[in-house]
Amino acid sequence: MSLHNPTVAFTTPPNYAARLSNLLSLSAYTPLWCPTLLIQPLPSTLAPFLSPHSLHRFSAIAFTSRTAIQAFLQAATSLSHPPLPPEGSTFTLAALGKDADLIDAQFLSAFCSNSNRLCVLVPPTATPSALAAALGDGCGRGVLCPVPRVIGVNEPPVVPGFLEELRRGRWVPVRVEAYETRWAGPGCAEGIVRASEEGGLDAVVFTSTAEVEGLLQSLKDFGLGFADLRRRCPRLVVAAHGPVTAAGAQRLGVEVDVVSSRFGSFDGVIDVLNVTFSRF
Repeated sequence: MSLHNPTVAFTTPPNYAARLSNLLSLSAYTPLWCPTLLIQPLPSTLAPFLSPHSLHRFSAIAFTSRTAIQAFLQAATSLSHPPLPPEGSTFTLAALGKDADLIDAQFLSAFCSNSNRLCVLVPPTATPSALAAALGDGCGRGVLCPVPRVIGVNEPPVVPGFLEELRRGRWVPVRVEAYETRWAGPGCAEGIVRASEEGGLDAVVFTSTAEVEGLLQSLKDFGLGFADLRRRCPRLVVAAHGPVTAAGAQRLGVEVDVVSSRFGSFDGVIDVLNVTFSRF
């Protein structure tokens, strides 16, 4: 293992990649981007929900990913008028961690001309479970949930579990597929495979369970399993961005070495890598 500028592979989709790559570079790591998932917004599926008539039955929108917020904003800005009427009861926009930074003045004005009608809710812990808890008792109200349409890998249990938690909280969740998450294909692990062949792979960072599955599927096409990466690089560090991703990786048979405990942003996973590599 190189003690200087360790090579850290990450499987993050394109919309998150630049942010994580920059943080890795700032901490003197060599980023190796190998996306195992591709993202495509689906504004046409959101359009039917973006009218005063459609939004009337909702009291909140629960965003569980940055991509969902971006897809929603893209759909809203294509309209001639903000879809939420300026008059009415408080409407909640809920998001996780740094994702909430995207619910800025531009987003609010695109959604409703009266920002005083809107409440932005960010739970202290950046997990879907914490988001459901922060929304509190729904009292039978509707909550719109923009989520991914997953293609090429299995849908992780996170979204179905989140919707069930909302139901238990007496919300009426309505699922809308705001974007497509698609497997990047059989060759997506090539960079990681090549680095492992050269013994130059020091760490792998996963930021979602679906990324893990995408990597495993690609490795299989190379005639490999994750254990082969471990054998080639015995001191390989596997890092997960938060406990939800860690649990998903473990469920898929990938042992996780370090888990970010500060997962509202990617700073947390950089922190655990720094601590880990300082021991070598």
